[in-house]
Amino acid sequence: MCVKGLSTPEAMYHPDRLRYPLKRVGERGAGKFVRVSWDEALADIAARLDTFRRESGPESVALGQGTGRHHYFHVIRFANTFGTPNWYEPGLANCFIPRITACNLTYGGFVAGDYYGDVPPRTILFWGHNPLVSGPDGELAFPIKKALAGGAYGIAVDPRRSETARRCGLWLPIRPGTDAALAMAMIRAIIEEGWYDREFVEAYGSGFEALRERVGEATPEWAEEVTGVPAASLLEAARRYALDKPSILEWGVSLEQNPNSLQTVRAVAILRGLTGNLDIPGGDVFGHDLVAAYPVMRQALPPDALAKRIGADRFKLLGGFRAFMPAAHIPGLFGAMRTGEPYRVRALLVFGNNPLATVANSLGVLRSLRALDLLVVADHFMTPTAALADYVLPSAYWPEIDQIIELPLVAPRAVFAHRKLAHVGECRQNELILSDLARRLGLPGADETLPDILDQRLKPIGLTFDELADRFMVMAEPVYRRFAEKGFRTPSRKVELSCKALARLGYDPLPSFAEPPESPVSAPEVAREFPLVLTTGARRLEFFHSDGRQVAGLRKRRPDPLAELGPATAARFGIVDGDWMRVKSPRGAIRMRAKVTADIREGVVSVDHGWWFPERGGFDFGAFESNANVLTNDGPPYDPAFGSYQLRGLLCAVEKEPG
Repeated sequence: MCVKGLSTPEAMYHPDRLRYPLKRVGERGAGKFVRVSWDEALADIAARLDTFRRESGPESVALGQGTGRHHYFHVIRFANTFGTPNWYEPGLANCFIPRITACNLTYGGFVAGDYYGDVPPRTILFWGHNPLVSGPDGELAFPIKKALAGGAYGIAVDPRRSETARRCGLWLPIRPGTDAALAMAMIRAIIEEGWYDREFVEAYGSGFEALRERVGEATPEWAEEVTGVPAASLLEAARRYALDKPSILEWGVSLEQNPNSLQTVRAVAILRGLTGNLDIPGGDVFGHDLVAAYPVMRQALPPDALAKRIGADRFKLLGGFRAFMPAAHIPGLFGAMRTGEPYRVRALLVFGNNPLATVANSLGVLRSLRALDLLVVADHFMTPTAALADYVLPSAYWPEIDQIIELPLVAPRAVFAHRKLAHVGECRQNELILSDLARRLGLPGADETLPDILDQRLKPIGLTFDELADRFMVMAEPVYRRFAEKGFRTPSRKVELSCKALARLGYDPLPSFAEPPESPVSAPEVAREFPLVLTTGARRLEFFHSDGRQVAGLRKRRPDPLAELGPATAARFGIVDGDWMRVKSPRGAIRMRAKVTADIREGVVSVDHGWWFPERGGFDFGAFESNANVLTNDGPPYDPAFGSYQLRGLLCAVEKEPG
C-alpha cells in the first residue's frame, strides 16, 4: 500500500485533528479561536453570506477547493444555486483540465491506459509524469510496475530521473517548459519517417496536411537546441512509440503549467491519434458511462452572472460556455479580493485547499485573504490558511464519508461505493456542510439529500448506493475500436489534428511552441543574476501537496523540504549534499536542504512544494520559509484559452546558507 494510505489511522486520530467548529476571536491571524456549535457557526455564516448577496451581489462571494475529490461537484452546485460564478480549483488552468479539454477537442473524450485487457502495452511513454509515486486519479502504480516487469519498454520525458524514469529504457532530460517543441519534433519525425499509422489517419484523421506543414521546421536538431534532448534520443522515442505498438502515453501536470498550456497538451495529445494508439487493446482507451453526471444545477446560475465570472471574458476554455467546468481565473479572483477590481470579492469559502501554501504568489494570496470580510475554511487540520479564517470547520476524513469513486477518474472502467466506516468528534462530510448552508439560505435543490444524489448518479448501472456498497465494485467489460462504427465524438467525427472548434473560438487550430517568458533564452538579462532553471511540483511519496506534514510516520520519512540539483551545479556554488541553502527567484527566497543527485538535468533545481511546519508557532506555521510559491509568479502572460501561467522553467539562483 501507499504510505499515505497506511498513515490514515494516525492522521484521522491525530491529537491536532480538528474535531469541532471554531470561531475566530481577536484580530485575523492572531490564532485565537473558541469552540462553537455547528448551528451557531452555520447560522452566522449563512446570515453573512445573505448580507453580502443583498449588498454586493452573489458574485461577491467565492468558493475554493483543492484537487478534485468527493466534494468537488457539490462546491460547484452550491456556487451555481447561490448565484455566484466565482469558484476556483487550481487544476482548471494549471492541472488536468487542459489535458481533458485537449482530448475532448482532438478525439472527443479523455482516454486512459489499458493495463487490464488481454493485450499488454509494448511501449509506455511517461511525459512529465511519475505514477509510481503519485497517480491519485488512476491508481496505476501496480499495473505499470507489472507492465514494465513484463517487458513493456518505458520512455520518460522529465528533467528528473524519477522513480518511474529509473525503470525506463530511455530517459529524455528535457529543459522545463519546452515540451511543445519536443512533441512537435516527434510529430514531424513520425510523419517524415513514415512511422504514422497511415491507414488509421486516412480513415479517421482530419487536418493531416495542415499538421504536416505546421511541424515542417521542427527538426530533431532544432528540438535538441531548444529542449536539450539529443536528436538521436528524440528519434528513438518517436520510433518506439509509433511502431512498437500498442503504446500508452501517460502524461502529467507539468505540461499545463506554462502560458502555452493549450498548444502543449494538444501537441502531445496528437501523438496518440497520429500513431493509431487510440481505443485499441493495450493502448489508450475511452471510458464507460457507468455513472451519471453530478447534478451541479448549472441552469440555476442566471445568465447575467456568467458575464461577471472573473476571467471568463479573456479565457474561454476556463470560464466560457465551452469550458469543461466553467470557473474563475485564480490570479484575477485573488486580485479582486485585494484591489476591488473589477469588483470587490468579500467572502471566500474554502474546502480542502490551503492556498497560502499551494497557490502561486503566496505573499499576494496572504494580502488577499486579509482583505476579506469573511473567510471560512473546512479542513482536517489547522493550516496556515485556516489560521486566518473567521470560521474553521472540521471536515470528515475519507473513512468517515459516503462516496462514489470512478477509476480512472475521467475515463472510468470501474465504479466503487465507499461507505462511511468511522466518525471522529463532530467532523462532517463537506457535501453535508454545503447542503446545510444551502437549506439555511433557501437555495434551489437544497432539499435533495446526498443519498438521493448518490442513488441518482448510479441509475446507469441500475443500482442504489447501498446495493453497490454491498457489491463494492462494478467493472465494465472492455470495448475497443468504437470509432469504427460511429466515428469520434468531434464535429468531423474524426481525430482533429487541426481542430475546427478551436478555430471557431479564435484560437490556433494547430499546435505551436512558445519559449517560456522567463527562461535563459527569453530573459537573458534576468538569467545573469538567476542562472539556473527552477522547477517545482514533483510528486513525493509521503505527501499530497501541503497535506500530511503533521503526520509523524510520513514526516519521519521526509523531515525537511528538499531541493534537488546535479553534482556539477552543486559544486559550482559550493554546495554539498545535506547543506541548507537559499533558493532565490526574482520574486523572493526560501530555505531548502540540498539533495545532490545525478538524477536531475544539470542546471535545473527541483524544489519541493507545499511545505509548511505544523510544529511551529505563529499564525503562518512557517508557511513562507520553504514555500515554493514564494518563488513563483501568478502574473501575465497567460495562456489565451485557459489563463495558465508559468510555474515551471522559471529562473533561480542558489547559495549556501552561512554557518
